[in-house]
Amino acid sequence: MPHYQLAILLGMTVALGPLALDAYLPAFPAIAGDLGVSKADVGLTLSAYVFALGLAQLIGGPLSDRYGRQRVLLLGLAVFAAAAFMVAQADSLNEMLAWRVVQGVGGAFCAVSVPAIVRDQCRGNEAARLFGLIGLVMFIAPASAPALGSALLAVSNWPAIYYALGGYALLLGVLLHYRLFRRIPVRVPARTPVQSLVTNYLLVLRHRVAMRFIALQTLAFSAMLVFITHASFIYQGWFGFSSSAFAALFAANVAAMAVLNLVNRRLLLRFPSVHILRTAVATQHLAIALLILLVLLDAPSWAVVACLMAVTGCMGAIVPNSLAGALDYFPNLGGTAAALLGATQFTVAGAVSALSTRLAGEALLPIVLIMAVCSLGAVLLANGAPRAVQRQAAMQATPQGLDAPTPPSTPR
Repeated sequence: MPHYQLAILLGMTVALGPLALDAYLPAFPAIAGDLGVSKADVGLTLSAYVFALGLAQLIGGPLSDRYGRQRVLLLGLAVFAAAAFMVAQADSLNEMLAWRVVQGVGGAFCAVSVPAIVRDQCRGNEAARLFGLIGLVMFIAPASAPALGSALLAVSNWPAIYYALGGYALLLGVLLHYRLFRRIPVRVPARTPVQSLVTNYLLVLRHRVAMRFIALQTLAFSAMLVFITHASFIYQGWFGFSSSAFAALFAANVAAMAVLNLVNRRLLLRFPSVHILRTAVATQHLAIALLILLVLLDAPSWAVVACLMAVTGCMGAIVPNSLAGALDYFPNLGGTAAALLGATQFTVAGAVSALSTRLAGEALLPIVLIMAVCSLGAVLLANGAPRAVQRQAAMQATPQGLDAPTPPSTPR
């Protein structure tokens, strides 16, 4: 199956997450009015979804390894759609919260299946290029989701947003069944004992190089999430941009990630993914270091904005390469490895982001310093990773009934 077709279908699947997060943001006032709660209370529905989306991947990943990608992915879409329809009919905040958790579980099963499918089809630089192409498709979702929600609100009320999400999930299930799973090689699920659904995590956790990639992506993502958490304060509160200017600047950050994603795909034709990853992590850290200097010097807003775009843009090269590096060792446990990466990324980054709101207050410098600490950790993890690959692969044992990690193709 051509990579661009595979990327479109898988990108549409990954887009469920951003759509479920961002499409209903314009409807917060309407939801608060209908349910008789505050906007802050409605915000709990977002936190509930993210929490379930992160933790449920730990269940969905091993299930996809044992029972197959198609079963788990289509089950996730069905659960997501059913929960979306139930959220649309919620009469209270507690009811909405409960169904958002269920929706997060369905979304997690979908999210964790995508990198596992990629790992089933290819590895190394080829996998990194495919992850990049999927990311490029997925970038459309966070950029367009608020506009889509606003358009639905203009012609209907807020439940229409969730009916649209449910309908999208059902349509996607039909497309994947007929256009994807009937056209790609089917990996035979590993019929290991049920208890291995838990013990398989030990194999991933013991793999030092794979865990290095997972920790690296988590820290880089944490730095970006800290910025996203405080983006409204930085642009509107600190620099005084209007709401329309804030929307444009936020979209510019998404565009920067898309550009670096395209550059990364071209570089992967000539350079090993791990070398590009190291360069992207170092570039992100240098941009944050320059950002600290600009804040100390009270530099003009355009300079700070340019640095922030560089910081977020680097994620367009960091994510696909670190994903490919982490999953490259587990040809039959791609779901388990992807689940551990996804759950770690969401929980750690969410905790760091929440901590930053308490530590930073209403000052820009503490926010940037927290980003710098996260980025420094990613730089330290990036150094030495390629040299450890072959040594780690040689030391790795193969527990009975589990997948044997295989060393990736690394340049000499």
